[in-house]
Amino acid sequence: MRRSLISFSVLLVLLASCGGQKAGGSEEDSADSLMADTLAVQADTMPRAADELFDDFIFNFTANRKLQMERVAFPLPVVDGTHQQTISRGQWKMERFFMQQDYYTLLFDSEAHMEVVKDTTVSHAIVEKIYFDKQSVRQYVFDRRQGIWMLTRIQTRPISEMSNATFLNFYHQFATDKAFQQSHLAASVQFVGPDPDDDFSQMEGIITPDTWEAFAPELPSTMIYNIIYGEPTKEGNTMIFLLRGIANGLEMDMTFRRIGDKWKLTKLTT
Repeated sequence: MRRSLISFSVLLVLLASCGGQKAGGSEEDSADSLMADTLAVQADTMPRAADELFDDFIFNFTANRKLQMERVAFPLPVVDGTHQQTISRGQWKMERFFMQQDYYTLLFDSEAHMEVVKDTTVSHAIVEKIYFDKQSVRQYVFDRRQGIWMLTRIQTRPISEMSNATFLNFYHQFATDKAFQQSHLAASVQFVGPDPDDDFSQMEGIITPDTWEAFAPELPSTMIYNIIYGEPTKEGNTMIFLLRGIANGLEMDMTFRRIGDKWKLTKLTT
């Protein structure tokens, strides 16, 4: 993912340089114009190597309108419960996913599982929009066919049907209820963060419930993104919530473990 972020940083520079030459029009029109200018300096097709890792592909997919149109399998099936329809090429609207905000989120069930983002053999991936207010998940299903990633299906499912439903419901309450947060901290939470006295070092310590308020991060609570690399795994007793900035250096990992019948925060890394 870090290589993808570097690529996206270059894209932002291109957008900025193109933007300085535009005047007038609405913000939406300007955004479309900037995207068109960016496409002019990009190759007509994505480098073959960018199809090796899903992360590289998805950043290109969200930034390049021409590429996106080429990588949607039209007519695209869209399923919501028992209702199914298809979207034609003419009906498709540009999907930018988390590029419209300055961060994205991911969920993993272990530190080892986080290495899957570097696995070039992954040929199936799902980008999820998890809506807590609607208690539903909109899934964009991608498959790599003959070495080429394609969006093959969109489906909407209730959170209750997800393999990690217990954690998702816990996370939403943790993100919105301070009293609930306090009661779902481990007796001591391991903390790893930048050393204020040395830009190149990190410091480690322990957060106790009575000092939590000074460290508590602001968490997204209405909707979060997730990417499933390969097939979904059964919910275990560990969940790592990652929040990563897009070209802004923001980075935070939160490790939760199921202790008894409760999820509890055991580690915070910033």
